[in-house]
Amino acid sequence: MSQRMGTKLFISRLSFFTTTEQLKVLFSPFGVITEANLVLDSRTRRPKGFGFVSYESEIQAEKAVKAMNGRIVDGRLIFVEPAKVE
Repeated sequence: MSQRMGTKLFISRLSFFTTTEQLKVLFSPFGVITEANLVLDSRTRRPKGFGFVSYESEIQAEKAVKAMNGRIVDGRLIFVEPAKVE
């Protein structure tokens, strides 16, 4: 049937002004966050507009995807999906 979702989410199209702390606050209503980080440009050290959030359980991650995918955050339409694990 379907593959297990996992607990790590990929969030894209974030505002370049979103902070890691804001990301945690935004996604905390759906469960216990074990890790949250924004991907930074190696040269400028500024956010690239995407990041990752990890939860304690798959159920919490699923709730976050359902609630946050396609929402407007800081004037931007964001996308939330399970992170691809290699």
